Amino acid sequence: MSTLADRAHVSPSESRCQEQHSPPALQSERKLVLEQPSKYPVLTLPTEIIIEVFMHFLPTYPLCPPLTGLDSPTLLTQICHEWREIALGTATLWRAISLNDHTIPFEHQAHLCNMWLSRSLCHPLSIDIYEDIVNPLRTAELLSALVLHRARWQHLNLHRLSISLLRMIEPGPTPLLRSLNLFLTDYELDLVTTTNVVFREAHLLRTVVLNDYAAEYLALPWAQLTALTLRGVFPRECVPVLQHASNLVHCELNLVNESVDTPDISLPSLQSLTLTGRSVTGYLETLIAPALLELEIPESFLGPNSIDTLTSFMSKSRCKLRALCITQYASVSRDLFYKAFPLIAVCFEE
Repeated sequence: MSTLADRAHVSPSESRCQEQHSPPALQSERKLVLEQPSKYPVLTLPTEIIIEVFMHFLPTYPLCPPLTGLDSPTLLTQICHEWREIALGTATLWRAISLNDHTIPFEHQAHLCNMWLSRSLCHPLSIDIYEDIVNPLRTAELLSALVLHRARWQHLNLHRLSISLLRMIEPGPTPLLRSLNLFLTDYELDLVTTTNVVFREAHLLRTVVLNDYAAEYLALPWAQLTALTLRGVFPRECVPVLQHASNLVHCELNLVNESVDTPDISLPSLQSLTLTGRSVTGYLETLIAPALLELEIPESFLGPNSIDTLTSFMSKSRCKLRALCITQYASVSRDLFYKAFPLIAVCFEE
């Protein structure tokens, strides 16, 4: 098989000179080398290896690449004929669809969406979509195309979605859905009924991220969740959710400051807890987490007697913490924490 290196060893002038003084057999061999088409070594790789290279070119699933541009699988269809055929025939390259680039004209974005849905065949899907607030009807059109494939939804990210659009996906099942990230806007809540939007038949759903409005107006199979993040919520808004999400293993709560007057909540399976937001003293003491191993909490959440608050919480929960991270650290001596909790890995983040 000839290569560019083979050709480089024979210049045109050398070829003419050697042609005149070489034996006929050598002339024929040299002619064969010069006339054979060159082939880049990468094109000699087995198709399975090329597909593996393609998969590493993209963000790790379920992260979504852009629809177009240098980081998109569409680029792989523009290199050469062989790569185009391989890319178009590899359904897993097209299973993560991001519809949040409003620099792409809507008609082209809709065309690309349908094309990716077709190329992904029957594979589970990761969907990432922002509502176009200027023209929500366009988002509705995209969402209506996606709803036809709801049985394949595996990871769903819905950003700044109005409740009317959210209701488009309410009636049917999502049997493969494993993770849901929903940021629900409030600009329609006074115009529509505020009855809960129910996700039905989502038996595999385990990981959920919600903002405050989504937490209030969404009904999920809370008891089957193992990871939950609530953003921008008041402590009182956490109560009904956490009371039903009794099997959580990981939980992150971004809290808005208010006086805490909530009942105790038991989370028997919880292993890691992260609290963020503004100062909400007294909230930690309302949680009972006997299996807790890792705690991340701002110093301000602990009140003026940080060591006593943590000691009381651990005693009440009867947990055996392994790691403690104090964030927004400001005042209390680190040595006091090290001395009070010698068996716990303590760290500080300012």
